Amino acid sequence: MTIRVQTKVFDLGKEVEALRAGRLDVGAVASFVGYARDINDGRGVTAMTLEHYPGMTEKALAALAAEAAARWTLIDTTLIHRIGRLLPGEPIVLVAVASRHRGDAFAACEYLMDALKTRAPFWKKEETPEGERWIDARASDEAAASRWKPKPQG
Repeated sequence: MTIRVQTKVFDLGKEVEALRAGRLDVGAVASFVGYARDINDGRGVTAMTLEHYPGMTEKALAALAAEAAARWTLIDTTLIHRIGRLLPGEPIVLVAVASRHRGDAFAACEYLMDALKTRAPFWKKEETPEGERWIDARASDEAAASRWKPKPQG
């Protein structure tokens, strides 16, 4: 498992290659890269700053990866989240999952991204032509994450 919180840009190809290097049992790698946009909620965005709490954030990401590994048969996982000031078009986050079969890789990748959006301790501030604003959690992200919760029995 690779967990990194960093300011530098990551290379998708290198990260995926490292995820499966020397492993002949990897049948699938699913990945997701999220990018900074130049518009959010109908407003122009000139930059975004991501902040985190060092140590706590890495532990939270590792816990999410462990949850995914407990739900699906995975070989390895890479989670990279950037912090600092990012411009539109720059990559923010990478989730990559290796497994024997595509179903587990796709499901775990989607689960991890939904969990990251709702449970990872990051704070986002956007710079707009009108000034700076902190970004609140989105109801749509919570709705996406809620589908992964166990259904109540009874």
